[in-house]
Amino acid sequence: MERHCRILGTLELSTLYWCGKHINIVPPAGSGSEFFNYKGYHSMVLLGLVNANYQFLLADFGTNGRHSDGGVLHNTTFFEKLLNEELNIPFADNIEGSSKQLPYVFVCDDAFPLRTDMLKPFRQSHLDCYEKKIFNYRLSRARRIVENAFGILANRFRVFHTQINIEPKKIEKIVMASCALHNFLIVNSPTSYALQKCFYQEDIANGSITTLGYNVENSNMHSLDRRNSGNIANRAKQVREDFMNYFCNEGTVPWQNKFIA
Repeated sequence: MERHCRILGTLELSTLYWCGKHINIVPPAGSGSEFFNYKGYHSMVLLGLVNANYQFLLADFGTNGRHSDGGVLHNTTFFEKLLNEELNIPFADNIEGSSKQLPYVFVCDDAFPLRTDMLKPFRQSHLDCYEKKIFNYRLSRARRIVENAFGILANRFRVFHTQINIEPKKIEKIVMASCALHNFLIVNSPTSYALQKCFYQEDIANGSITTLGYNVENSNMHSLDRRNSGNIANRAKQVREDFMNYFCNEGTVPWQNKFIA
């Protein structure tokens, strides 16, 4: 199956979030187990790179569901260019209000690898200190952006609540068009397309979450599962620790302690 990638926006120096979802499909006749995933159904995978305004900057679609979740990113043109240093990502820079230099990174969930250019949370079994809990809170707060973006997409385009039963090439057109229309509507009709209830919100005064916003739980989109951590480069671990230390010192926000147990 051919994979399709579309650049839907400009990569700017703001927070960027990666997320991937299985899109439930009816497999074409004669495809056998080509699209059958480990979750027990047939799917194709949508990877989305989202900015802080809930817009899809890049959509990569078409990887067969039979691929392991950990290998989906490696099957993209984006990752090939990332490895070959062809994305023009700036070098490490000084953080505002600090003398420290930190690299530009993509915010990811546990389905993605930990790299010097990709931040992911510590696993629950490794949350053995205050600093790691703060890091996970700050990262999860950021990652809500991409989860809400996928949630709005799934809830506004109800085809994602079905098992899509057309040929794969047409599925690609539907998915890509949905992402493009999502971007258009969230800019041009925000009050009707993306109401306030669509978004994650906190009450920072008492440390409570007032709404989780839209998500994909009631749709036929399903999140990629966490990958086996394998052998993580020491430099990638150090970058995560550098961000953790920044969040607990110069980069602290006054309410963060209220959101950790």
